[in-house]
Amino acid sequence: MTDRLSVLPDTLNDFARGDLSLTDLARNWRDAAHDHEPALPQRYIDVLERLLNQLESAALFTEESCSFSQADMIAALSDWLGRAQALQPSA
Repeated sequence: MTDRLSVLPDTLNDFARGDLSLTDLARNWRDAAHDHEPALPQRYIDVLERLLNQLESAALFTEESCSFSQADMIAALSDWLGRAQALQPSA
């Protein structure tokens, strides 16, 4: 079993503080989701990809011209993480 999800909350905090770029945040989350053992269901990977794509797209626009806020997207990632971690069997 390789828990790659447990490090992700720190990446959200680092990103929020400006200590981690959006590119690095997205790469960390994609790598963790794909390399996690036991494997996550494909629907979780699909939802994560959609969230990350929205966050990356939002970065191209100012807050006012974007239909969703970065804070909302970070909250959605946090929610996704909680749900993904809940799938894992108890040790």
